[in-house]
Amino acid sequence: MAIPEEFIQELKNKTDIVDVVSSYVRLKKAGRNMLGLCPFHNEKTPSFTVSADKNFFHCFGCGAGGDVISFIRRIENLDYVDAIKFLAQRAGLEVPEGQRNEGLTRLRNRIYEANREAARFYHKCLYSPEGKKALDYLRGRGLTEKTIIHFGLGYSPSSRFELVNYLRDKGFTGTELIQANLANESKNGNPYDRFSDRVMFPIIDLRGNVIAFGGRIMSDIKPKYLNTSDTPAFNKSKNLFALQLAKNQAKGQLILVEGYMDVIALHQAGFENTVATLGTALTTEQANIIRKYCDEIVICYDADEAGQKASARAIDILRQTGVKIKVLTVPNGKDPDEFIKSHGENGPARFRLLLDKCGNDIEYRLAKLRLKYDLEDTRQKVDFLTEAAKIFAGLENDIEKDAYIVNLAEELHIDKNAIMNQVAKYVRKNQYEARQQQQRKMYHSSSGQDNIINPEKSYHLKAANAEEALLAILLTHPDAAAQISRQLPADKFITSFNRKVYETIQKRAEQNLGTDASDISGEFSIDENNCIHRIVFSRLRENDPFRAAQNYIAILEEENQKLSPEQIARSDEQTLMEQLQKMREKKK
Repeated sequence: MAIPEEFIQELKNKTDIVDVVSSYVRLKKAGRNMLGLCPFHNEKTPSFTVSADKNFFHCFGCGAGGDVISFIRRIENLDYVDAIKFLAQRAGLEVPEGQRNEGLTRLRNRIYEANREAARFYHKCLYSPEGKKALDYLRGRGLTEKTIIHFGLGYSPSSRFELVNYLRDKGFTGTELIQANLANESKNGNPYDRFSDRVMFPIIDLRGNVIAFGGRIMSDIKPKYLNTSDTPAFNKSKNLFALQLAKNQAKGQLILVEGYMDVIALHQAGFENTVATLGTALTTEQANIIRKYCDEIVICYDADEAGQKASARAIDILRQTGVKIKVLTVPNGKDPDEFIKSHGENGPARFRLLLDKCGNDIEYRLAKLRLKYDLEDTRQKVDFLTEAAKIFAGLENDIEKDAYIVNLAEELHIDKNAIMNQVAKYVRKNQYEARQQQQRKMYHSSSGQDNIINPEKSYHLKAANAEEALLAILLTHPDAAAQISRQLPADKFITSFNRKVYETIQKRAEQNLGTDASDISGEFSIDENNCIHRIVFSRLRENDPFRAAQNYIAILEEENQKLSPEQIARSDEQTLMEQLQKMREKKK
């Protein structure tokens, strides 16, 4: 059963969208609205707007938008019902019993339960005779019993059925284990253990749920690390290893490393504010999570080429969040774990010295640049300064930019105006490229070529635009919904997605329920809601909505007359194939 409308409205009335968004995004006053950097895509210039009056958010950069429920759904990776439960707990409200959607919520809870039992199983196996080699491996890496227990480390047996059999005895079905990615499905349809003969690292979220696992092989077999794939309970792009432990020790600073063992070794050495990504490069979502728990992040990746590339990428992403960035390079190409162990009892103190002395991201990038050039050679000095100017051009703070230019000019005996002129040149170039990119994006958007949610739009542009204009009227003028829905049958809508939105509005209007974008959001996915929000936000409000609606209805009638029988009979399968093709083309 659906959650009662009255409760949802009460929840929205008691929830301040600015207050909620501010816990994830740094907002500044901009007229009647609040403005900040979008948490859903990388940007240097704030384009993310939150309106307290209208109770919505909108990003002019990526198009994300919606109400407070849509925001929580997207940023916390929750379904509609769980987002309501999240906000209800925050507001001190109790979701009415017996009204909760049992579908995805029940599955997610079953995955949590299965993962918790799996973690216990793996930990017990670590102290079994077969697990001795894994335990010896961990002890050989310098981990104490206290640390092993603290992180809940374990071992997955070499047999491919021990965990599956164990969890089936606990009441879990094979389908549930496959959905949790604890098991793979054989050709015969039978589940078998995903992890085999590996040291196991449970991944725990901020609420204490075991949401996934990482498994490290102890031989030369590839891949060295095997991680849980995305499930209804886990998204690797939106979580960080050990954040549930590090957040309480952050004190304004987090250390970001590459792997599980680096995190565990640093925690054991007293650096309990350390986290790691989960087998992927740092993502925008992870950067925004980091921003919530610290003012300064220290990137401490491996010194090899891959680690340095990852550092450069992380710097670009973290810069967008506004946190201070430092970069710690461990000497002699060692990773943090190796460095601490190589110095014995003095390891933690030596690492503390590195931490205290490490420079910020600009100093790090300049230092890397210096290694490429011989600054005693005039030609190479020019090349160095040209590259440095590109770095300075990316700085938003003019004072910071000027300070670096002055220091570098004095050091290399160069007129600072020469460097400033070169920086200004690159700033103009960056701005031009940004405008060109925005114009291309606007063209593709207006022509429907990049519309994955409604792929039919590009084939029926005039009709789709009339449909969207009509939907915008219906979603912003609830009094028009009942009248127009009686006048216009849903089958007059040519594109499938817009028809689905119209049918939802029709149904709710017949039941005397709310029909604005916020009211219907529970019927649609996050991406579909973004599309609906863009439809509303991109259209100017009509002075005479009823007269305008008649014009758009006339256009739809006219466009329907142009359709051939084949076009009218276009199957849902054809539409789906077109959508999939567009998605593939977008990824290329």
